[in-house]
Amino acid sequence: MSDPNNTVPDRNTTTTTTTTSGGAGMGIVVGVLVVVVAIIAYFIFAGGEMPGTNDVNIKIEGAGDVVDGAADAIEGATTPSE
Repeated sequence: MSDPNNTVPDRNTTTTTTTTSGGAGMGIVVGVLVVVVAIIAYFIFAGGEMPGTNDVNIKIEGAGDVVDGAADAIEGATTPSE
C-alpha cells in the first residue's frame, strides 16, 4: 500500500510581473481629441459662426466675352419644351 511517511517535495514558483508605461501618453491624446470634438460640437449645435466666414468674394477676370449671353443660353436650356 502507500507509505504514510512519503513526503511531497516542495515546489518553488516564481511570478514575474511586467509593468508597461504609456498610458499617460494615450490619456493626453484622448483628452485633446475630446476637447477638439467638444469645440466642434459647440459651433455646430449652438449655431455659432466664426468671424469672417460669411465674406466670400469671387472675382474672375478676362471672362467678359464668354459670359455675355450665358444667362440667355441657360434660360433656354431650362425651359421645358412641349
